[in-house]
Amino acid sequence: MSSPDSAAEPRRRLSVPRILLVVVVVAAAVSAPFAFRTVQDRLDAGAARTSSFAPYVDVTNTPQFSFEDPSANAAGNVVLGFVVSSTDVVCQPSWGTAYSLATASTGIDLDRRIARLRQRGGDVTASFGGASNKELAAACADQAKLTAAYRSVVDRYRLTSIDFDLEDGRETAAVMARRAQAVRTVQAEQNAAGKSLDVWLTLPVGTSGLTSVGVAALKAMLAANVSVAGVNALTMDYGSSGTGRTMTSLVEASLTSLAGQVATAYGVSTGEGWQRIAATPMIGQNDTADERFQLTDASTLIAFAREKGLRRLSMWSANRDNNCGVNYVDTTIVSNSCSGLDQEQGAFTALFNEFTAADPATGPSSAAGVAAPPTDDPSTSPYPIWSALTAYAKNSKVVWHHNVYLAKWWTQGDTPDAPVTNAADTPWTLIGPVLAGETPLATASASATAIAYATWNPTATYVAGDRVRYHGVVYQAKWWTLGDVPGAPVDDPSDTPWQTL
Repeated sequence: MSSPDSAAEPRRRLSVPRILLVVVVVAAAVSAPFAFRTVQDRLDAGAARTSSFAPYVDVTNTPQFSFEDPSANAAGNVVLGFVVSSTDVVCQPSWGTAYSLATASTGIDLDRRIARLRQRGGDVTASFGGASNKELAAACADQAKLTAAYRSVVDRYRLTSIDFDLEDGRETAAVMARRAQAVRTVQAEQNAAGKSLDVWLTLPVGTSGLTSVGVAALKAMLAANVSVAGVNALTMDYGSSGTGRTMTSLVEASLTSLAGQVATAYGVSTGEGWQRIAATPMIGQNDTADERFQLTDASTLIAFAREKGLRRLSMWSANRDNNCGVNYVDTTIVSNSCSGLDQEQGAFTALFNEFTAADPATGPSSAAGVAAPPTDDPSTSPYPIWSALTAYAKNSKVVWHHNVYLAKWWTQGDTPDAPVTNAADTPWTLIGPVLAGETPLATASASATAIAYATWNPTATYVAGDRVRYHGVVYQAKWWTLGDVPGAPVDDPSDTPWQTL
């Protein structure tokens, strides 16, 4: 459409040099990528950026969400939350205060599950903070220890992306500065080692954008020369400001305000500001009773994100991406394990996956030829090597072809990695690969306890709860027994009266 003044403007004749210049410019424009899903903007030293989707997963929520299992989670990448300060040692990172990094590996097999997701071609971002508990910088005043805490998480999980979910509206400038300096140090160390570390800030927003505390948190990071990939808006729980408005209008208004704030903070154009933001809605029922983010809202957000050029979409949370079921009476009460909507399992994840530039990761591409299966070594396997002659009870773990499997029910002779059409057809669940440096799990022994248990006596009668020592291992009787050798091989593990402690 021409402007009102275009008719009065004299026409300019194009010289040959100008024509050649126009041809060059048009050719460059045609060859350049078009639309956000394929555009590669170079805002950070030439680094290519594309749209992505990575839902949040609450690592410590019960029931546990199997983010590594493609049948449970179709997303290629996830954001795992939340790393916070331990309640026992303030400068020590923990997962939701429930697990240290070490006990998360043994208690919920977190390291192996992350490795399994990477087998599928996906990856993880670790999120620090969250709505509950204390983010490390808020609890740890020792700069060196704080830096070491962040570094330990990045190193343990080989992270290329971290997220700071900062929802404490009373956070001080000292805490922000302490965090920013520690993050800058860790990011510089990664860069010096030839690695990259994206840093995201996840912050609450209203229809006017970030709060003053959120703006201060962003400025603190930028002032410390942290390369901040972008700001992720928590587009949820608008409260009284959202009364009478649709979720779509609230989300779009808050993101529009945020784009201007981000552009100002970075000193870039509004268009570039859009490319430095992400959005994370709370799917289904929000904490505000009359706010419900529907699948139709998700579709509208995807279209809006493509139009504006948002870098990333997420959601809170993958744990909640399913129906609450008939026994959950009041769906206006927020659940950590379901959305409160009448939906198919994984419906939001499947929809948001459409925003991702590449197809969701489904596993590494196969190389030419068929490689021989790896040989398992008992000395480097955390669990027994699977045997067709052994019967395994539910929840038994075995190693097969360098991977750890969990028995879903009693099984014997079923090869863990046998091809099946449906996951329900196999009694085994793949947990993840055997990790470097692993050795067989230590069996509890009498020497490891202060109690001196009596040696098992083949002529003695034992009842449920009795404990004995046999060949250095402690056993507990499950029922009355006489003459049954502890640890003796059995066809069905449920047949033995002895339980290893």
